[in-house]
Amino acid sequence: MAAPFVQGRLRKEHLSVAIRTECAHCAQPMHITVDSELRYSVDEEGAEPLVFEPHINWETFTEPNIIHAY
Repeated sequence: MAAPFVQGRLRKEHLSVAIRTECAHCAQPMHITVDSELRYSVDEEGAEPLVFEPHINWETFTEPNIIHAY
């Protein structure tokens, strides 16, 4: 599944996804929710994961998939 910020913008729909992962450094579990506007929340207090959006001009994006935009 593609990230919600990609699918949501391509389909012009509001989407969100819940991610269960862990810290690469200490292996502490993390639960992150990200939506199609790249708003995110983290359930674990004090956790500060890096969440970012690819630098793509979504207004002019016409490629068949996000890989072609790079």
